[in-house]
Amino acid sequence: MKIKFWGVRGSIASPGPNTVRYGGNTTCIEIRTDNNELIILDAGTGIFPLSQTLLAEMPLTSNVLITHSHWDHIQGLPFFAPNFISGNLLRLHGAFDPVSGKGVEQVMAVQLQYSYFPVLEEKMKARIEYVTLTPEQSIELGSATVTPYLLNHPVVNFGYRIEANGKSIFFTGDHEPPQNIYESGQRGYAEYQALIDEKSNNILRAMRGVDVLIADCSYTEQEYAARKGWGHGTFDSSIRYANEAEVKMLFCTHHEPTRSDDALEAVFVQVLAGNRHQSGGPVYRLAREGETYEF
Repeated sequence: MKIKFWGVRGSIASPGPNTVRYGGNTTCIEIRTDNNELIILDAGTGIFPLSQTLLAEMPLTSNVLITHSHWDHIQGLPFFAPNFISGNLLRLHGAFDPVSGKGVEQVMAVQLQYSYFPVLEEKMKARIEYVTLTPEQSIELGSATVTPYLLNHPVVNFGYRIEANGKSIFFTGDHEPPQNIYESGQRGYAEYQALIDEKSNNILRAMRGVDVLIADCSYTEQEYAARKGWGHGTFDSSIRYANEAEVKMLFCTHHEPTRSDDALEAVFVQVLAGNRHQSGGPVYRLAREGETYEF
């Protein structure tokens, strides 16, 4: 299985000289099975450069898995070049939104309104299909089995486990470890904690034993104190997941957009100093735009 990172920044694209090493595009990850089947995780601005490389593979079937509908995970989708070429198929997968009452089709419909984009969906030449997923119900995409799991974010967010030919990946999308809304000793604390424990155990089960965990590591522990409830994890929380779930490799992603490459590396050095690698434990790496990892 092969992974290529096309966008690793969070929240907003941040191109420029300070982000040239790790990249300024927002979330997009290309997955190739051993049979060369294409799965794309999220459609941030990184999907545009990815799409340019796919023009050599026409006709093309693209299975895009959307974790959630925030802009930095969908805003590159209207610029996905294969959409404008007949004979191609884009199959867009994602969650039902209980607030809007709509499925994943709204990801395209909202962006392609006349006020925001010059080309209507009806004018795109590729065929576009929408697949609204159900938590923990697996689907088959060629040789790959994909299972969505509900994670914790201010909008419905799916983490995806992908398994093919004995290899496995889990991608969190945007995720903040669930926490008790009550203080210890308050009425309701114990009951709510039971729900938190159940959800936390389910998340660990979803990640259990994967070869590669790609996780939201937006903040340091110090930064997180002022950002609780924003729906993002820390380097330390993702490292804990990696160790408790006994994964082999952790890629830290969703890099804070105001953090330069130099600052990102400096923060990571500090994080590693506080989380020393254990023999047989996961390897920790920063996700880098343009990097390919094959296993």
